Amino acid sequence: MNPVIKLDDLHKTYHTGEVEVLAVRGVSLEILPGEFVAVMGASGSGKSTLMNIVGCLDRPTSGRYFLDGTDVSELDTDELADIRNKKIGFVFQGFNLLSRTSALENVELPMLYRHDQHSARELREQATRALETVSLADRADHHPNQLSGGQQQRVAIARALVNQPALLLADEPTGNLDSRTSVEIMGVFQQLNEQGITIVMVTHETDIARFTKRNVVMSDGVVLTDTPVGDRLFAGPELERLQKTRGSAPQAAAS
Repeated sequence: MNPVIKLDDLHKTYHTGEVEVLAVRGVSLEILPGEFVAVMGASGSGKSTLMNIVGCLDRPTSGRYFLDGTDVSELDTDELADIRNKKIGFVFQGFNLLSRTSALENVELPMLYRHDQHSARELREQATRALETVSLADRADHHPNQLSGGQQQRVAIARALVNQPALLLADEPTGNLDSRTSVEIMGVFQQLNEQGITIVMVTHETDIARFTKRNVVMSDGVVLTDTPVGDRLFAGPELERLQKTRGSAPQAAAS
């Protein structure tokens, strides 16, 4: 099985004036199809720089990066933009939805940048299927301000999926959500992963990382640990636990 992501001795160096910052230092990593990986680390650990390279938003200073079998290390700006649109779906902490646009139209957006042309009907049907995947087809006509934070993130996930990418990248996807909604969103990711979608997620939350299958921890630009999740959490049981905890809270306070 060929990896979706293959990093070979990746380095990224920034120059700020006369200061040289070694953001990523010799990272080699493989992520296979169907994996669900959390990339973790403190501020300055290199995880965000690494994810920018994986997301084809930045280039390595040296080393090679293969995405779904394609060496993207030396691609020019237009080629990087094209492969981002075809191969990668992005989910962000802030949702990044257009406020004056319906959920369905937000999901359609990535398809408008494809070179292959589709009719308006085909775009609508594909976007509707993506919304159905995240159980939001009944909110297709709603604008972001008519949706909860969790629903907005579901729309963002549907938008990331609409081009059927090889890889789903999520950058702190629960950072703006409460604990229950965070678990619900991790449940969506777990369901997508069970369908075979490869997911790589940046998070600083240890509990959120436990919903994934593998944790990669970075420090000072290198991979410190890379381990499978032994005490993995699942959204269904965790939501039940939260419900019981909330249900018993008033009684506990009364006593």
